[in-house]
Amino acid sequence: MPLIPHDRLQAFATDILTAAGMEADKAQTTASVLLEGDMIGHDTHGVSLIPMYLKALSSGEMSGSGAPEVVSDRGACFVWDGRLLPGAWLVTRALERACDRVTTHGVVTAAIRSSHHTCALAAFMRPVTERGFIARLSCSNPAANRMAPYGGSRPLLTPNPIAYGFPTRGTPIVVDVSCSITTTTMTQTLARSGGRFPEPWAQTTDGTPTDDPREVTEHGGSLLPLGGALKGHKGYGLALSEELLTQGLSGKGRANTDAPGPLAQSVFLQVMDPEAFAGLDPFLDQSDHLAEACRSNPPAAGATGAVRVPGDSAAAKRARALAEGVPVAASLLEALNEAAMRLNAGALEVA
Repeated sequence: MPLIPHDRLQAFATDILTAAGMEADKAQTTASVLLEGDMIGHDTHGVSLIPMYLKALSSGEMSGSGAPEVVSDRGACFVWDGRLLPGAWLVTRALERACDRVTTHGVVTAAIRSSHHTCALAAFMRPVTERGFIARLSCSNPAANRMAPYGGSRPLLTPNPIAYGFPTRGTPIVVDVSCSITTTTMTQTLARSGGRFPEPWAQTTDGTPTDDPREVTEHGGSLLPLGGALKGHKGYGLALSEELLTQGLSGKGRANTDAPGPLAQSVFLQVMDPEAFAGLDPFLDQSDHLAEACRSNPPAAGATGAVRVPGDSAAAKRARALAEGVPVAASLLEALNEAAMRLNAGALEVA
């Protein structure tokens, strides 16, 4: 795949989004978050999302301008109605607001309703952990149904990703997992390519476990929760919790019948300042020790390498992308250049 210098790719993505109708600050922030997704290895949630965003801007499913409505604000907690503005911009601004307030309150919690697509949650963590804060972020989509409740057969919930960012004195610990075994994007990608899951990660409409992603994308089946057919009550419980934190606290979710669009997502976020507890240095002593204890743990039989801490692989990929360039599939680059030409934005030339 072509390797594109990150600054050139971000400028290119910003220009396309701006030409499509996003205000300049929203386009720049969205491009930055998408690019971060690519650099840390979440290429399904990187610049490959731009074509979808262009369609959403054109149809009105995404708003390119304006500000969120403040539903409630008590200082240590606030709620926004995102008014279908870009999720990357809304979440970035909400985290910045929380970080600005957390030294006063110790913990700042926020909920956002009616956000457009929120990108890869792990892509938001670094700016928070670099300030010595802890971040927790999750989202759900009350307009979608992908995962049946454990013991059920009809899709109801969404994968509801959860991300945490913890500072260390080195590479931050970044956890980004879904409440289902796999994600909607992975399922759709495998279905399009004719592939199958490595194990039964989904179920048919009657609740029979299956490794065929097309049972979900074409035949009304559902994703299995974390734990699968035997222990899926664990992922189911997590998914319920995230639905209530994101939708319940934002005041809009499945109980509402007036969902403003297919990607009107609900978000929960929290920023914690270790200084408000036992102190940052004591926290870093613990996070450093625990991370190194995990890395030095003897590898299990059959393991292909040393034990990694969540965030290690992403940090290595990010450093490589900054040094060598961001890998972008040639077909995607062609599609982005075609979109740029239609919008009278400059094409990206690759040497």
